[in-house]
Amino acid sequence: LGLIRAIERFDMMKGHAFSSFAVPYIRGEIQHYLRDKGSTVRIPRRWQTLQRKATQKSREIHELFNRQPTDHELAEALSISIDEWQDVKLAYRNRSPLSLDAPMHEEEEGATSLGDLLPDSHYRSFQLAQEDRIRLQQGLVQLEKRTQQVLEFVFFHDLTQKETAERMGISAVTVSRRLKKGLHSLKQLMANPSTDG
Repeated sequence: LGLIRAIERFDMMKGHAFSSFAVPYIRGEIQHYLRDKGSTVRIPRRWQTLQRKATQKSREIHELFNRQPTDHELAEALSISIDEWQDVKLAYRNRSPLSLDAPMHEEEEGATSLGDLLPDSHYRSFQLAQEDRIRLQQGLVQLEKRTQQVLEFVFFHDLTQKETAERMGISAVTVSRRLKKGLHSLKQLMANPSTDG
C-alpha cells in the first residue's frame, strides 16, 4: 500500500531517486499497520511484579525440591488467589506470538499446523497484489524497448533521471518524456488488462 501511494505521488520532474521518495511511505504504512492491527498485550505493572516474584520463587522451589512448583504453591507464595495467578500466567503466555507453522501435536509427523486451521482474510489481497505484479511485468514487455529501459533504470535500479540519461546516452528531457509516456501506458495496461491470457 505504501509503495502504491508512493508511485501515485512521485513527481518525476523533481529528479529524485524513487527509492528515497518511497521508503518513508512504505515505512509509514508498516508503522500504521503495526499500530492499528498489532495485538500487543499490555500487562499491568502489578502483574509484571507478580511474574518476576513468581519466577524467583519458582527457581527457589526447583533448587530445594528439584521440581517445578504448582500453581497453588506460587499463588500462596505471592499472597494472591489461584484465579489471579492463572490470569497472570495467561497474559504472559498470550504475550508471545505463536508460530503459525508450529505443528499442533509434536508427536505426529506432518501434523496440521495452527496456520492450516485459521482462515486467511488477507489471502485475497495478496492474490490481487500478485496478479497486479504479473500484469505489470506483462505490461513492461509490451512497451517500446527504450521506454522499458528508462522505467527499469528509474524504478528498479533507483537511478535519477539524470543518471539514467547518462547511462543511455540521451538527454534528461527525453528520459522524462519516456518515463511519463511509460507510466501512462502502464496505467492504461493495468486498468484494462487484455483477456487473451
